[in-house]
Amino acid sequence: MKHPTHFLGYVWLLASLLGNIGEATAAEEQRVKIKEATEVMEDILAIPENAIPPSLLANAQAIAIVPGVIKAGFIVGGRYGKGIVMRRDRARRAWSDPVFLTLAGGSVGFQAGASATDVILVFKNYRGLDSLVNGKFTLGADAAVAAGPVGRNAQAATDVQLRSEILSYSRSRGLFAGVALDGSVMEIDHAANASYYGKRGITPREIFENRAPRHPADAARLKALIAKYAGR
Repeated sequence: MKHPTHFLGYVWLLASLLGNIGEATAAEEQRVKIKEATEVMEDILAIPENAIPPSLLANAQAIAIVPGVIKAGFIVGGRYGKGIVMRRDRARRAWSDPVFLTLAGGSVGFQAGASATDVILVFKNYRGLDSLVNGKFTLGADAAVAAGPVGRNAQAATDVQLRSEILSYSRSRGLFAGVALDGSVMEIDHAANASYYGKRGITPREIFENRAPRHPADAARLKALIAKYAGR
């Protein structure tokens, strides 16, 4: 019969191995999400006539990308998705590493079925982003949000859009347009940040200030893409 301490040692080793596998799997999920976010931006910006106006991107202080937001329901519906947000540095104007987040919301009205939609949020200032970093953030309540204008020479900006701190866009079935997201809740995904950057307890501010312990290549690719279209 094996000594009890040996048995406990085997249990500890197995738990450690399973934990490492779990962390590796979680990190891979984040890499996939970064890849999806990159592809969403590449696809949308490849057709300037049907994309976010360059002038809005040039003045954006942060951009959130949430690929594959699931919307489903019958009469009462809801949406949920995971994505990332990147901030432009106040002084250097360079873009940060991505911070992972979740987007969730509900809706009431005649609806049936399910769909997947890519969502992009353009932050015109830092106020909304600061609220997100400090806790849950409700679009339309903590910051004014409006469906954004589309197209290289979009001149359809309304008073609502001009007053809004965040402009929202969606892509579904190949169509790109502004979208109403009032009432949707955004929240930092701390577990995803920890697994992707390899540091427990890492804060969004550390990531935004590029103080993460590692800077994965796929994140660098997304940063370069945003910089290319939104400028420094």
